[in-house]
Amino acid sequence: MLSALSRRAARPAARLATAAIARSAAVSAPQVAAAAVAPRTLAVSAARIAAPCFSAMSARGYADHVVVKVPQMADSISEGTLKTWHKKVGDFVRADEEVATIETDKIDVAVNSPTSGVIVEHFANEEDTVVVAADLFKLEKKDASEAPAPAPAAAAAPAPTPTPALLLLLHLREKMSRMRLRIAERLKESQNTAASLTTFNEIDMSNLIEFRAKYKDQILKEHGIKFGFMSAFIKAAAYGIKHVPVINARIEGNETVYPNLSMCRDNKLSIEDMAGGTFTISNGGVFGSMFGTPIINMPQSAILGMHAVKERAVVVNGKIEVRPVMYVCLTYDHRLIDGREATTFLMKVKEAIEDPRRMLL
Repeated sequence: MLSALSRRAARPAARLATAAIARSAAVSAPQVAAAAVAPRTLAVSAARIAAPCFSAMSARGYADHVVVKVPQMADSISEGTLKTWHKKVGDFVRADEEVATIETDKIDVAVNSPTSGVIVEHFANEEDTVVVAADLFKLEKKDASEAPAPAPAAAAAPAPTPTPALLLLLHLREKMSRMRLRIAERLKESQNTAASLTTFNEIDMSNLIEFRAKYKDQILKEHGIKFGFMSAFIKAAAYGIKHVPVINARIEGNETVYPNLSMCRDNKLSIEDMAGGTFTISNGGVFGSMFGTPIINMPQSAILGMHAVKERAVVVNGKIEVRPVMYVCLTYDHRLIDGREATTFLMKVKEAIEDPRRMLL
């Protein structure tokens, strides 16, 4: 009986123990399964995380940006007009390829890329005024091998044919360049300020042409430059100014200002001293000009004009001979320079060109 009671008492305990074991097994199975799956899940997650990290590091390694600034353009020029962007944002550019053109009062400046890459940002628009050393564009460095293949050229659409009525109204208008505007301003200033007068003379070029033919190869070999007529006229003009210094002077208020030539001899010239000019030579002869009256470049007081060399019949020692002749002129400010001084200067230039040995005396 006790045995039966014991069996009956043991059965609930066994059922409770079995249920506990079952619950324990039910909890342990997912944990075991999770433990079995976890390495694969972690491995996948690690791969998913590691890939973006690698890509980001690669981008930082190659995404080296360069900011290109407005270059130094010329003495006394501190700004210019951004005339043209040759490359837009997103374009690939190779090293030393032109990206933009800046227009100044004197010259047009090409801005080239320092390295290959992609344009990512423009800091100015066309027709904006840009200052030397200001940021111009940003470049993302890329190897030249990464340059995209050129796209095939699209066929050009035929231009529409204007009707007769449209032809009567069609005018071409374009904005004047910064240089042309500056030239117009300065020339009109000269006309409004100077009392301009022009004197002429003619020069027999025979001796200079012979001298040039004899020594041009030697000069090219020793100095790397061609011996042209302009070189001789610069020397002759300096010779004439030495004899007539007022040609090289200018008016400031109620005073006549002469350049301090002693600073040149003593090698004490600064950049500021070399800015601008004191005398100008204009050579219209390279375009075939026969005569001309050049306009003074203010605040200078004179300008020498050269013209084309033509063979002419001239009287030499009582005989008519054919000689190469150039007409020259000097436009001068009569407020400062008298006719006697202008003519004397032009005669000194004529003498120096016709007989270069005079400049050695």
